[in-house]
Amino acid sequence: MPGCYDALSAAIIQKSGFRAGFISGYALSASLIGKPDFGLLTPPEMAETARSVCAASPLIPIIADADTGGGNALNVQRAVEDLIATGVAGYFLEDQAWPKKCGHMRGKQVIPAEEHAVKIASASDAIGDADFFLVAPTDARAISVNSGLSDAIARANLYMEAGADACFVEAPRDDDELREIGRRTNEYRVCNMIEGGITPLHTPQELQEMGFHLIVHPLTTLYASTRGLIDILRDLKEAGTTRGQLHKLATFEEFNKLIELDSWFELEARYSKTRKFRSQVKN
Repeated sequence: MPGCYDALSAAIIQKSGFRAGFISGYALSASLIGKPDFGLLTPPEMAETARSVCAASPLIPIIADADTGGGNALNVQRAVEDLIATGVAGYFLEDQAWPKKCGHMRGKQVIPAEEHAVKIASASDAIGDADFFLVAPTDARAISVNSGLSDAIARANLYMEAGADACFVEAPRDDDELREIGRRTNEYRVCNMIEGGITPLHTPQELQEMGFHLIVHPLTTLYASTRGLIDILRDLKEAGTTRGQLHKLATFEEFNKLIELDSWFELEARYSKTRKFRSQVKN
């Protein structure tokens, strides 16, 4: 699942042939408010973005990053209901203490496992019979050097018992840890692939052999877009024109095709004829 952070990136993911997308809180915090993933993004901001993302990519399921659910078990229920209303197909509910941080950043803390299990159960109750996929990430791996991985695995299994559909041990350090997670956690497993992050990058086939089922690339599109913006704006600043750098840009025609401009012209023409027909009928 590639990460998206707005309607355009979601539309491109769908057109590229991916079967699902992921709204990254890290990417959304950067693109929407220009701030790091430091607990600054609010649940209403995520819900509003989720609505536009789902509208722009209606043919694929979208999973949203809901951080810690906005508070306690009651807040979590409201967050679930709000996200279901936007059209997303599931969400990640983290066990970090507030204010949360990106799972690959330093300085994180987690709440007691039993407290988060209650939040997972609350989310499961709010989902009810809805077709909604609940992922339970844990950031416990980073908390303790000696027992962090074992604690994270125990939490993942507890969260599955509480009602999660998949577990996600964030930020394993190496392939041995990835394999241990694959062996010792139950049911469906999610793995995060962050370029420049703590976890080694792998192909889906390699991760499948380690026991994982769902692969998230939450920041690939954000980092690619950022690199493209930095490079082309540097060129524009230095040369005052982009005429020698057009190979770095989508063309006018390519972009209009991407956003299906022709279909809007056809729709406009159709309703223009309708207005003309009604005018003739009245006369």
